[in-house]
Amino acid sequence: MADKETTPAPGEPGSSAERAAGLAPTGAEPARAGAPTAGRERQGMFGVRGTGDTSGFGGLRLPAYVPPAGERPYGGWFDEVADALFEALRAKGLPEDTVQQVTVDRGEITFYLRRDNLLEVCRILRDDPALRFELCSSVSGVDYGPDAPQRLHSVYHLTSMTYRRRIRLEVAVDVEDPHLPSVVSVYPTADFQEREAWDMFGLVYDGHPALTRILMPDDWDGHPQRKDYPLGGIPVEYKGAEIPPPDQRRAYS
Repeated sequence: MADKETTPAPGEPGSSAERAAGLAPTGAEPARAGAPTAGRERQGMFGVRGTGDTSGFGGLRLPAYVPPAGERPYGGWFDEVADALFEALRAKGLPEDTVQQVTVDRGEITFYLRRDNLLEVCRILRDDPALRFELCSSVSGVDYGPDAPQRLHSVYHLTSMTYRRRIRLEVAVDVEDPHLPSVVSVYPTADFQEREAWDMFGLVYDGHPALTRILMPDDWDGHPQRKDYPLGGIPVEYKGAEIPPPDQRRAYS
């Protein structure tokens, strides 16, 4: 019976200390020109620099991640949905680049769309007999940071109750021009969710019936979940003691 494999101790032959230098990270792909970026370059762990990094991941280097484009066949019912969608887009005379990219990852399919035709694509997905995505179950925002092109993303999760299927739509915009059409006229459930994405990320949903803050006070300055928003905080009183805001509790430099 063969001996069980054992993990070498640090410094022993075969340990991580002897791994070849220059190994490329797996699962990530450098950003390509014109492709939707879904990540940003990472150096170290938790954004800590210098001696404050106690995680052991100070040497971590990952490029900005771009989800690899899928190619047909995508597998299972994904092909039926994609074929029906592209056929409907052609029938409506929409541009060929309406769908920038299709990605299949971890058993989920994502359609990256240009914002100009988002509303029409949503109508097709809702009304086409072969698609029938009647419910928008979620609208959320993402910010991939100042270094990423088109850093703000609006993400939509659609559900077909007829066919028991779920897909994701994603639209990327520049922080200098964060406008995209509201889908409330197609999916009324997106009302409060678009307000939250506006409140937290500053995504401007043109045509929304009342795009006002929903979590923060009306006079709040900025959008708290953007990556370049300061940590901030407010003092908290607890049994006679005052706890300072998070950004004043500890210094890493």
